[in-house]
Formats: sequence, C-alpha cells, structure tokens
Amino acid sequence: MTQCEQIIDYLKDHVGITTKEAMEELGVYRLASRIHDLKEEGYEFEKITREERNRYGKKTTFTEYRLKKGVEK
Repeated sequence: MTQCEQIIDYLKDHVGITTKEAMEELGVYRLASRIHDLKEEGYEFEKITREERNRYGKKTTFTEYRLKKGVEK
C-alpha cells in the first residue's frame, strides 16, 4: 500500500490528519508532499490552521488536512 493510499484510508476513519499523526500513525514524514500528490490525483482538501500549546507551554500552530466532503475517488 502506498503512502497516499494509507492517508486516504486514515481520513476515511478520522476527521483530519496532521504531520504528527502522519508520522506516528503511518510513518509518513512528508505529509504536505503526499497531499500535493493526492491533489494531482483529483482529491480536494481543506487546510485548517490549528493552535495548541506545546510541551513547554508555548503556543504553536500547525496544519490539519481534511478531505472535502463528497470528494472521493
């Protein structure tokens, strides 16, 4: 199974995916590149900027990708 296929399967069961989740759950270290590949295949994504505190208590922002509703190959 390719990394792109793993990401699509993951998104079928989850609301979205972040770089951290991609690394920890799927072993995908270049999520943005795989999202780009999937876009070229015709998938459409929402890009959400989230903000949380890191382990040191500092605010940090990161991106969550969500598969747009009704867009599935």
